[in-house]
Amino acid sequence: MALPPTTAISPPPVPASLETYAFPSSRLQRTLSDPTKTPLVLVACGSFSPITHMHLRMFEMAVDHVKQNMSSTHEVVAGYLSPVSDRYNKAGLASALHRVRMCELACNEASTWLMVDPWEAVQPDYQPTAVVLDHFAHCINDTLGGISGVPAKIMLLGGSDLLQTMSQPGVWSAADLAHILGDYGLLVVERNGTDVSEALAPLARWQDNIWIVRQLIANDISSTRIRQLIRQGMSVRYLLPGVVVDYIREHRLYGEHEEFKETRSSSMPPLRITHAKML
Repeated sequence: MALPPTTAISPPPVPASLETYAFPSSRLQRTLSDPTKTPLVLVACGSFSPITHMHLRMFEMAVDHVKQNMSSTHEVVAGYLSPVSDRYNKAGLASALHRVRMCELACNEASTWLMVDPWEAVQPDYQPTAVVLDHFAHCINDTLGGISGVPAKIMLLGGSDLLQTMSQPGVWSAADLAHILGDYGLLVVERNGTDVSEALAPLARWQDNIWIVRQLIANDISSTRIRQLIRQGMSVRYLLPGVVVDYIREHRLYGEHEEFKETRSSSMPPLRITHAKML
């Protein structure tokens, strides 16, 4: 992923701030096709460092799940990506301004309905997921008056690894779990190697508000693997939206020289291509 020495690097985007923040609603469906349905807003919180095709696919799979299993009662009216604040201090975390911009580029190129909300990303402190969902509920239901006057159901969207952390004692506060799973709900997209039934057992009291989305075509793309490929100088094209690949190259993100470079763990050895030629 190294850039030629002569390639010009454009300045990074101007970061959003709380002073200039406005809730994104340009793609929010403001009316229901059937007024008897419950409007559903999907929210994915995460690092998105960088955003991948898997992140985008989660939303499409969630919509298919709703259409196939509850089309008579629910209607998806919006999907939001909410990149985490820089104060999350996670290894491999590019700055919020870059992560927000990559998400915006991906949504603009690959989707007609997904949006990026920078509110969480520009916060001076880390915001718990429960607080982020409260923010969406306030903006959509209180400020905008819901959808066709009906309060939208806000649901957290994530992979089964998120469900696993929720089932582990001490990882999430009891109050936050009750608020997220009881008052909002969770759409979980299956991932290979995760036992969903085992993770669901400790959360049985909220089982009616946890919806499992089956992954019919395996997709194991992860941001961690993407960063590793980039550090090793390998191609990530077609694993990410093209505009995101170009943005990473332009701003030299995730290279060996980056100050937020991850420490390679022994559990994830270098990726190598053996007995094959790169096409």
